[in-house]
Amino acid sequence: MAEANITIEGMSCQHCVMAVKKALGGVPGILESNVQIGSAVVKYDESKIRKEDIETKIEDAGYKVTNK
Repeated sequence: MAEANITIEGMSCQHCVMAVKKALGGVPGILESNVQIGSAVVKYDESKIRKEDIETKIEDAGYKVTNK
């Protein structure tokens, strides 16, 4: 299991937090995510998903990952 600490720009409220949680929820390989305004800590199975794929999911939800 790996852990990614991701900094996210463009989040300003709990709706944003829920949008990122929804984007990460149910994604194969993501074991746990702790999302707060401006950041996320994601535990994932490296054999099923890459950190870059997680970042893409967040960006597809409309936010910018700044610590790639």
